[in-house]
Amino acid sequence: MKALTTCFALLALVQYVSAQTWYFLTFTTPAGSYISSYTGSFVAPPLPQAATYYLWPGLQPPDNAGVLQPVLDGRSGTWWIGDGWCCANPSLAWGSGFNVANGQTVNFGMKVNSIQSGTWATTLSSSGGGSATGSFPLPTHPMNQAIMAIELYDVAWTFGQFAFSNVVIVANTTSTAWCTNGPSNYQNAAVVTKSTPVATVSGGQTTCKIASIILVRPA
Repeated sequence: MKALTTCFALLALVQYVSAQTWYFLTFTTPAGSYISSYTGSFVAPPLPQAATYYLWPGLQPPDNAGVLQPVLDGRSGTWWIGDGWCCANPSLAWGSGFNVANGQTVNFGMKVNSIQSGTWATTLSSSGGGSATGSFPLPTHPMNQAIMAIELYDVAWTFGQFAFSNVVIVANTTSTAWCTNGPSNYQNAAVVTKSTPVATVSGGQTTCKIASIILVRPA
């Protein structure tokens, strides 16, 4: 989570001393186009133990300089979620958050007021009644990658599936292939099931909708 950028940027995973395992999916918009909104829901799986489990959706810029992410964090033995920009300049405070019980649904939203020079507004809410908001000024980091990730340190993927629903990604491009052909599956490390992505074009932007996308288990 908070040590993500060094690792995630260009996937330089060898920089970590601890045993780290990645599973993630990425929708990447065409060169020169950027994401303005990323929303959806996911279900918190059963947390096996207190350990470094980081499960999250997130947004990343083309230079992989950082990642904007609401992170489901299992280190305390109870899931906790909050939004943050990880882990490079600009240095921004981590947002507020709340605990999430096993099986609860978390709704997330990340929207920018201006792609090229804007501030990202983040929202979180859960079926258990938790909620949080955040504001992240990132004027030099337009986002082109929408990610769904499982990030593990010295633990295995034993918690079952990480299931997303009603995912919507909006980007300022009329291309649709990035949506309908996506997502990429890092090293094909995860077994994935998904509904067919649906892309619609209006006003010079594409809205990509995925009703269901599930990281089922390690491949």
